[in-house]
Amino acid sequence: MFAGLTNRGERVRVLGVDPGLTRCGVGVVDGAPGAPLSLVAVGVIRTPAAAELPERLLGIAEGIEGWLAEHRPDAVAVERVFAQANLRTVMGTAQASGIAITAAARLRLPVALHTPSEVKAAITGSGRADKAQVTAMVTRILRLSAAPKPADAADALALAICHVWRGGAMARIARAAAAQTAARTPARRPE
Repeated sequence: MFAGLTNRGERVRVLGVDPGLTRCGVGVVDGAPGAPLSLVAVGVIRTPAAAELPERLLGIAEGIEGWLAEHRPDAVAVERVFAQANLRTVMGTAQASGIAITAAARLRLPVALHTPSEVKAAITGSGRADKAQVTAMVTRILRLSAAPKPADAADALALAICHVWRGGAMARIARAAAAQTAARTPARRPE
């Protein structure tokens, strides 16, 4: 599902989710491509490292559901899980990601997955930017007086910003491709 803008320039509210079992970054941004963006809210959903996995996943689910209910986003952008050497970290990230995607789907909200390098490129111009560069640009883009902390919170805002900027184009491309496919598909005659 692609989340984006329905009309050129229409403002959209996006919840960005930087998934993690211990710290799950969440950030909400309002905006439209080519227009100034605004911060709605930013935070981190935390679960105790000593807690059992089901309890941690439930805590993340309740936290995400609370953010969705309170901020009513039009779309949700989640960091796409990528391979790491640490299998335990990948599994926790994937599980938290699945929780965010499911919570959004339950509300019929469009969900988009963005890779870390895609987000970095959108925010800084380089897919190889480090966390400090991403945080500095998020602070500048949203005209914040201080950098959002911890890094998970800044990463969630970066996801939301990336989606506002790229989501509209992605949605237009998807609509154009669907229209082109529909134009090529012969109409079925009634039998």
